[in-house]
Amino acid sequence: MTGHTAGGSNVVRTDSEQLWNDDLAPTSAERRTWTWYHYLALWIGLVMSIPAYLLASSMIDGGMSWDEAIFTVFLGNVIVLVPMLLIGHAGAKYGIPYPVLARAAFGTIGARLPAMMRAIVACGWYGIQTWFGGHMVYTLLGVLSGAPIGGEPLPFLGINLAELLCFVGFWAIQMYFVIHGIESIRRLETYTAPLKILVCFALLWWAIDKAGGLGPLFDRPSEFAPGQPKEGQFWSIFWPSLTAMVGYWATLALNIPDFTRYARSQRDQMVGQTLGLPLPMGGLAALAVIVTSATIVAYGESIWDPVTVAGKMTGAAVLLSLIVLLIDTISVNLAANLVGPAFDFSALNPKRISYRMGGLITAGIGLVMMPWKILESTHGYIFTWLIGYSALLGPIAGILLADYWFLRRTRLNVAQLYENQGEYSYSNGWNHAALIAFILGALPNLPGFLHAAFPETFSAEVIPAFFIALYTYAWFAGAALGFVIYLLLMKRRRQD
Repeated sequence: MTGHTAGGSNVVRTDSEQLWNDDLAPTSAERRTWTWYHYLALWIGLVMSIPAYLLASSMIDGGMSWDEAIFTVFLGNVIVLVPMLLIGHAGAKYGIPYPVLARAAFGTIGARLPAMMRAIVACGWYGIQTWFGGHMVYTLLGVLSGAPIGGEPLPFLGINLAELLCFVGFWAIQMYFVIHGIESIRRLETYTAPLKILVCFALLWWAIDKAGGLGPLFDRPSEFAPGQPKEGQFWSIFWPSLTAMVGYWATLALNIPDFTRYARSQRDQMVGQTLGLPLPMGGLAALAVIVTSATIVAYGESIWDPVTVAGKMTGAAVLLSLIVLLIDTISVNLAANLVGPAFDFSALNPKRISYRMGGLITAGIGLVMMPWKILESTHGYIFTWLIGYSALLGPIAGILLADYWFLRRTRLNVAQLYENQGEYSYSNGWNHAALIAFILGALPNLPGFLHAAFPETFSAEVIPAFFIALYTYAWFAGAALGFVIYLLLMKRRRQD
């Protein structure tokens, strides 16, 4: 095996086929070609997505005013940018992907646990984005045909045959990029980012023209203001919404080294990510509010779903909308939800599972998860899905940050990360300190998750109010607990 230190010039060798393959090996100097623009384009591509567009709607639906919703989205992205940059530092410095970085804290075998936690969540997201893409095709085909298509829902599935075929068809389109690897995804993101910006400005112009201004949503007060229906209840909506916003990017906050390992320099990844995440995400939330406000004027109802808005258009605009939304959904899905789990599955058995095979596994799981059932309600989307998995990923982020920045001071022995009996093997490949910190970091959020997912069984009479309230801060609580517990256990381990 060839491996590289921070400078990318020293070569190390190992005979461990259980921990190494060409895809997991440190990135060679000639492959470190990503500039700040590539990371900016990557994030613009990721941000301009239908689920991200819908985040503002869920907050306004909960009672926020337009400015409260946009501020919550922006703040959540500023917060999640911090672990993005700090964890991404290791990828840019050493050229290693997330599942290899995790070995430093969890052990050479134990790292498979956080890798799988992140991978399963990404598979769910891959399915959700594929469902959005397929349903978009289904909706716009119905507009073009002039009548609804597909007939009655199929037994057990809950969707009709046409919806199922559009979902599977969209899934199949993405296979080209799964097979052709990460460079094909980088090229797609680089070339489509300017197109997405142009489309956003075109949509903004259309909305303001239709509404003759910014529209009625900008005049609607917050439902939490004095005299309004939800007076004094702002924080009960704000905190879970902020946690959900952080949870939205919680997967990428962990596996960002999968991308930063290709950075030309540390500065490139930091500048590109800083420019590419908070402001575009806040801008997208503002766009969602403006366009929805225009639909009240144009169609007499507030339409938050951009696919439904496109379906209201006529003629060539429908076909153009279809093409743009298809490209957008594919680029987001591949970058956010394929790259990470592909490396994670590869790390399970490097000898037998390549990056490409890992991508095929991800796509396969996303196909059978029936993602439309996750999205049946706003409550299920935010409280069960987004906050639920953030409760699992928060402790992992805390442990990685504690290990890399505070325990090791960013110093890693890269060669030992690929050795069965090396520095990071701990006890038979497991670091029990990381395992305990993960369990104790996630466990306090379990009662709140059960209450959110199964409210009839685990009602407020069964679950103490403290745990229900704690669950609204799931990512923050988990990250803080994982961070502190890991440092304390590792300090004690060193003393022993």
